[in-house]
Amino acid sequence: MEEEVKKSFWGTKWAWLATAAVIAIVIILAVSGRMGWLALGGGKYQAVFLTNNQVYFGKLSSPKSDYPVLRDIFYLQVTQTLQPQDPKVPPPAGGQQIQLVKLGNELHGPIDEMKINKDQILFIEDLKPDSQVVKAIEAFKQQQ
Repeated sequence: MEEEVKKSFWGTKWAWLATAAVIAIVIILAVSGRMGWLALGGGKYQAVFLTNNQVYFGKLSSPKSDYPVLRDIFYLQVTQTLQPQDPKVPPPAGGQQIQLVKLGNELHGPIDEMKINKDQILFIEDLKPDSQVVKAIEAFKQQQ
């Protein structure tokens, strides 16, 4: 009889402990998602379109905070070709070259992290793994 009481007690104690653990995990995940602590896109690259017509590519975290954080940042740089260097080589269409640039080599030497005022973000898009931008980022990383 005593053995049955002990088993029942342990069974109830572990059941309550497991239930409390599940509830705690659900609460933590809900708060993390609500507060924007979890990264958007599950570690994938996003395109962040800003109100000043700039687009940055990177990994966004804290998307619901007042200042979402973008890391591993790239952006597009358009250069206008006024006069071709080699007359045998035709200039690009429209005289423009588009190049993907890694943030950090600019004159002011920024770190690879950008806190963006959420009011300046128009929208965010997750990028497909086979997009041209993601492929260019991966090629850049392999060269490093």
